[in-house]
Amino acid sequence: MTVWIVNPFDNLPTEGYRPLRFWLMAEAFVRAGHEVTYWTADFSHANKAPRRILPDVPPPPFRVVTLHEPPYARNVSLRRLWAHWRWAKAWTKAAAAEAAPDLIVVSTPPLAVGGAVRRYAARCGTKVIVDVMDDWPGTFERVAPRWALAPLRAVARRNCRSADAVTVVSDRYADLARSYGFSGPVRRFYHGIALPPAPKAGGDASAASALRLLYLGNLGRSYDLSTVIEALALLPSATLDVAGEGEQVPALEALAERAAPGRVRFHGYVGRAALAELLSTCDVGIVPMAPDSCVGIPYKFADYSSFGLAIVSSLGGESGRLLARYGAGAAYRGGDPQNLAASLRALAPKLAEARTGSRRLAETEFDADAIYAAYVRFATDLVK
Repeated sequence: MTVWIVNPFDNLPTEGYRPLRFWLMAEAFVRAGHEVTYWTADFSHANKAPRRILPDVPPPPFRVVTLHEPPYARNVSLRRLWAHWRWAKAWTKAAAAEAAPDLIVVSTPPLAVGGAVRRYAARCGTKVIVDVMDDWPGTFERVAPRWALAPLRAVARRNCRSADAVTVVSDRYADLARSYGFSGPVRRFYHGIALPPAPKAGGDASAASALRLLYLGNLGRSYDLSTVIEALALLPSATLDVAGEGEQVPALEALAERAAPGRVRFHGYVGRAALAELLSTCDVGIVPMAPDSCVGIPYKFADYSSFGLAIVSSLGGESGRLLARYGAGAAYRGGDPQNLAASLRALAPKLAEARTGSRRLAETEFDADAIYAAYVRFATDLVK
């Protein structure tokens, strides 16, 4: 069958980054013998700059169509909504010139793109899977009153209800799809990751103060790095590596200089090789979500666990249950540096055990080969 995968914002391996959800999904469809077109934007959501495609990266085994998207500076902003709306308009025009596919997999967010796919599929009779990666517009409730988001909520509801199936990255989002009145098939597929070789077993840290911590991801308002940096002041020799960009960087750099001078390294967004180096040399991956976060199971769980880093997380719910089930790390109270420091001290004597549990978590729950092969089977059965 012919498959379109529509997601404008994931990082691409052709930019030098590791493959993410939709790229891995596209590869799985190709391995199963299907013809794939991957629709993306020419603007990098991660770097807030035009994408830079590397000339020496081998081309993928599927077609990639890149459409223009206007720039935006903040993840949670009206400008971002407008940019996605413009990209959706460009996609509608480009799609009209193509032969209709058998299946479209479209991510949500963005909502405007889901709406464009919904209208296209209604005209062409194409099957649609809506893949829910985040709670939109719920995540905007941090900056706007709930009543003001009613129009976006209506779009999200229509996108879900019109789908032939909904796939989700966590059980939390399955509940969200049902709350929108979707009565069709809903299936959870965690974020998959291409597993590197199992790391060599390491010894426990002699003390929490010797731990090397890593934060990987966006530095927007959903992520509470301030608490992590303040906890370093209570662990005099611990260090923190930060791989990511975002609006909080200047304030975090200033805080690091005051609270833990010389012990916080900001790397910006790093490519695939540099990321692997950080993951292979750090001890603990931090998941410092703000209390009002709508995240279920973040990409970070897969990244950290694939390299066997112990995970220390402020997320409860499904993430907390996975962490406890595999003994993969420790929990802490979001916004509480003393509690985070205490959790790291308690983790240090059993670090090796936690790292083993973390790798087991990756092998059992986040193996990309198993996850996306199952996704392809689910999608194929839907189109039959």
